[in-house]
Formats: sequence, C-alpha cells, structure tokens
Amino acid sequence: MQVSDSTIKKVGFLLIEGYALMSLSSAVEPLRAANLLSDNLLYEMRFISPDGGETSSSIMSMFKTEAINQTDLDFDLMFVVAGGNPLLFDDKETFSYLRKLAANGLKLGGISGGSALLVKAGVMQDRRFTIHWQHYEAILESYPIALMERSLYVIDRDRFTCAGGISPLDMMFAIIASHHGSEFAHKISDWFIHTSIRTHDAPQRVGLDQQYNIQNPTLLSAIDLMISHIADPLDLKQIAHLVNISPRQLQRLFEQKGGKSFSGFYRDIRLEKAKELLTQSPVSISDIAIATGFTNFSHFSRVYKDYFGKPPSEERTPSDIPVITTTN
Repeated sequence: MQVSDSTIKKVGFLLIEGYALMSLSSAVEPLRAANLLSDNLLYEMRFISPDGGETSSSIMSMFKTEAINQTDLDFDLMFVVAGGNPLLFDDKETFSYLRKLAANGLKLGGISGGSALLVKAGVMQDRRFTIHWQHYEAILESYPIALMERSLYVIDRDRFTCAGGISPLDMMFAIIASHHGSEFAHKISDWFIHTSIRTHDAPQRVGLDQQYNIQNPTLLSAIDLMISHIADPLDLKQIAHLVNISPRQLQRLFEQKGGKSFSGFYRDIRLEKAKELLTQSPVSISDIAIATGFTNFSHFSRVYKDYFGKPPSEERTPSDIPVITTTN
C-alpha cells in the first residue's frame, strides 16, 4: 500500500531495567505492522539502555540494546520505557542524555513510567503529559507545576506520552495517522483485530462521539487530530489530507455535523483546554497561551474574553497557588 509520507522515521526506545513488556510491545508492534503493510520501510527502530547489553523486562524477557554512551543522536523520536517505580530511578548519565536529545530538537516520548523520567530530566517544561495512574499522585506531589492529565495519551508538540498497558497502541495509531493518514492507521488497527481506535481521553472521559454528539467517523478522526495538535495546530488542508477527504468536504462536514466552521471548532477546542489549564495548574498565562497554540498573547486574551466573557487573568484568584513561569 502506498502511504502519504515515504520518509523513514528513526524511532528509539530507551529501556529502563524492569520495563513493562506489554507496554513496549504495544508501542513496537504498530510500527512493525506499518512497515509490513506499506510498500516502503516507514519506521526504523533501535533499542538502547543506560548500560547496553541485554536489558530485562518485568517478566525477565530481554532485548539486546545499545549503551547510551555509544549511541548517536540520529533519531526522529525517542521513547523512554519504564516500569516499577520510576521516581526511584536516578542515573545522571541517562538524564544528561535526554537533555542532550531535547537540546538537539529531537522529539521525546514516555511510555508507562517513562514520563516520570522525562520530568526528572527537566525536559517537560510547558508540556502537557500523562502517566500510568499508579504514579499520578506521586508525580504531582514532587512536581506541583507539572502539566499532567489523566488521559490515555497526550501529544503536545514534540512530546508523546501514554499511560502504559495497551495505551501505546492507540498513541502509535495517532502518530501513524499524523504521518500517513487515518485510513492507513485504521488498517493497522484492523491487522491487530483492534477494531476501535481509542481517542486520547478514552479512559477518563466519555468518547468524542458522546462529547460532541457526532457520529461521523471521518469527522471524529479530524477532531482527534485537532486534539492531538493543540499547541501546534494543523490547518484545514493538512487535516483533510490525513483523513483522506478534500478540504472543501471537511469544511462542509464541520458546518453540517459540527455546527460551526473548521477554524471555529478548532478554536473552541483550544480555548476549552486553555481554561482547563488556567483553572487547574499554576503555569503562567503566557505559557498557557503558547501551550494552546496562541503565539500572540494579546490575541489569546481577546479571543478568550470573547468566548468566555472574561479575560484569562480573571480565572485566577489571589488564593490560587503562585503562578510560576517555566522555560524550555
């Protein structure tokens, strides 16, 4: 099958001793299937670890890995895969390596407890993320300004995180859809007899169909792409290409089934996320504007006031926890 992007993506998996095998397999297998179902090699995978050699999972199965001190930075995306209690992991070389990857502009991801290591390495400032529910409270206690969500997976610009278990399947389907379109991602889902790709918020909230009272599968795929690209919004042409219809057809679907234009629908999603961050996190208003795709602060304030009837500053009260400005 021909796909839309023939560029080979180099994906690394940084395995921490005791990683969950199910979580790793759920991330690796969709990429393997994408290669199998395509006429091209789409994803090249490499496995690394702090010390190299055979690295054991929680059930003692092993992957042969490269040591991080012998690994180059030639990756498009690096996932950290960790199990057990990731907050106990403390390896300066690993954290330094992750910071080096981030400084070189590489995309980073966390699977299961892997998100905790990204936080500890200091590479998740201004980035929304999720983690396995078992670690949620501990992370919040140790890092109170973390933009953490109780979601199945979160994609925020150059950070890709999921809750572990089989949630990497759904995150990988979203990533593959962003590269090669929703139709191809659904073919891979069918390959695994995973007949319904779950959206990012599936475990914690009602599905998108109930949330927006929309049943059209193409429109739901488009909305899920919007939600996966809040900080770096895609335009109408890009999303139409990924859901395999024309921009004009997609615009008409939003107007007929969604009740407003494509741009209006997308704006509302971003503003609702901005309100959630304003009321539930201590991150500065300017950083929240950036995290929801508004590069101009005055424009963000004006649009927010038009939508909610008050400026974003009024969502904060003196009794709120202090607002802390974060930097990349």
